[in-house]
Amino acid sequence: MRVLFWGTPQFAVPPLRALIGEGFEVCGVVTQPDKPQGRSRTIVPPPVKVVALEEKLPVFQPETPKDKEFEQMFQLMQPDISIVVAYGHILPKRIIDFPRLGTLNIHASLLPALRGAAPIQAAIRNGLTETGVSIMRMVPALDAGPVLLTSRTPILPDETYGELRERLAEVGALALIEALALLDLGEAKETLQDDALATYAARVTRDTARIDWHQPAAAVSCAIRAYDPQPGAFTTLRDADVKLFGANVVSDHHAPPGTVLPLSDRLVIACAEGAVVIQDVQPSGKRRMAAADWLRGRGVVAGDRFV
Repeated sequence: MRVLFWGTPQFAVPPLRALIGEGFEVCGVVTQPDKPQGRSRTIVPPPVKVVALEEKLPVFQPETPKDKEFEQMFQLMQPDISIVVAYGHILPKRIIDFPRLGTLNIHASLLPALRGAAPIQAAIRNGLTETGVSIMRMVPALDAGPVLLTSRTPILPDETYGELRERLAEVGALALIEALALLDLGEAKETLQDDALATYAARVTRDTARIDWHQPAAAVSCAIRAYDPQPGAFTTLRDADVKLFGANVVSDHHAPPGTVLPLSDRLVIACAEGAVVIQDVQPSGKRRMAAADWLRGRGVVAGDRFV
């Protein structure tokens, strides 16, 4: 089975390594172009490209999958199947349908729940206790294709987006290999999604990452963990943004929402109901640091109020 792999971020690395490790013929890897990162604007290759080059696989980085030169190369490769994992571009129907076995996608939710760009963040933000991955046949509509296989996993009580993303990448890699084995044996069963049950996980924006202290502590904790480590849930103190990471709910405290409570070396912030303990902070213009260090440095004191 000749596989053309499409993927860009770290989430796509375990599935690619699984394909290589299981002996699939990966005829090429399509990923997004190298991009400048950080204040120095250093050009950095996508994680998938780094692995592909280590494995001496052909790498393609078109600005868009609709690029005519790339499309000609794509047809010459004659893949039996395309596998898409967080590639970052919508594929046109002619690209999806070209391989004889079509195109499969790993989506990080239990479809039809949480279709869209940010399903892992949404699962945590919504306070779900379970999520998973779906191996789906791609169609031109958003995450709406029939599902070949799902794999479930619990969301741990204090789990962050980064931690869950890492676990789901491994879950997705195993599920992909199982789905391809079933497909090869002619035993894959494709289940149509019920569109009436679909929910959506929109792309994360600045507005969605802002902390609302007028929510109960459980909801605030979910919001902070949903954007840890990227992009970071944020609040404002003395007209400057502060990102917060690692939130745990503590017993009820009576203070106006957003107020820093006087509890020794822990950064505890009151919510509409209860309070949250913050593990790390990133004040504007600084690096992420332990909240306890920020307290000791008098970056924040009891009675300050985040808004």
